[in-house]
Amino acid sequence: MRRDSIFYKLFQQSPSLLFELLTNIPNNADFYRFDSVAVKEPKFEIDGVFLPPETEGAGVVYFCEVQFQRDEELYERVFAESSLYFYRNRARFRDWQAVVIYPSRSIEQQDIYPHRTLLNGEQVHRVYLDELGEIRQLPLWVALMVLTTVEPEQAPTEARYLLTRASQETSPKASRAIIEMITTIMVYKFEILSRAEVELMLGITLQETRVYREIKEEGRTEEAANLISRQLTKRFGQLSDEMRSSISGLPLPVLEDLSEALLDFGSLADVQVWLEAVEK
Repeated sequence: MRRDSIFYKLFQQSPSLLFELLTNIPNNADFYRFDSVAVKEPKFEIDGVFLPPETEGAGVVYFCEVQFQRDEELYERVFAESSLYFYRNRARFRDWQAVVIYPSRSIEQQDIYPHRTLLNGEQVHRVYLDELGEIRQLPLWVALMVLTTVEPEQAPTEARYLLTRASQETSPKASRAIIEMITTIMVYKFEILSRAEVELMLGITLQETRVYREIKEEGRTEEAANLISRQLTKRFGQLSDEMRSSISGLPLPVLEDLSEALLDFGSLADVQVWLEAVEK
């Protein structure tokens, strides 16, 4: 289940959602915007960065990490990323905060002693979704986050309940966004089910929703990348991990061009030249 992308979409729709998880909320929480950034040399991928409004001078930047698998070097990476980004943008911010979201405490890094000062201070906030309370009693957007952790047996019932709440409590525009999010969560949670089975489960038609089109496009892109990699392997031998990664990262239209171009390649060197030209 691709939870990172789900939380990315949640935060895109409602940046202030992050602050519903915290006790000390900034006064300008509603004006924060969400972004995802890469810090280079070395290259770090920060899950989410919440940037304060620029009209108010130097503000507080919030870093967010969504972690659903055990990583025994998570805090080393998160603090390195956050510190480096803060250092490179020091003039823009007066302080930084970090929020790490876990499904439960059992996923958290075990060796936290080297980070005891930060973890026991006021800058780092650890959120455990299974401790936020009953899903039906939570604010709607927070409930969507908790829905990602609900067991498959219970998920359909809770998803239908949240769909009903969305239609009753929000504007038509916000309701559509929430329906898209619930659909995304359920499609990834039950990826072995057919479209018709998921439609029946939720009581809505997915075919014309944006998320279904995106997932269908993702499937076509992955299939095309795998096919091209197999064809190249058959002709020229084993591909390097770097080349496989480059191919899998290409959008579908470029993959279609590559499928035609590979007929003219005489070696893997030709493939590499073609990929480098595309990336420029």
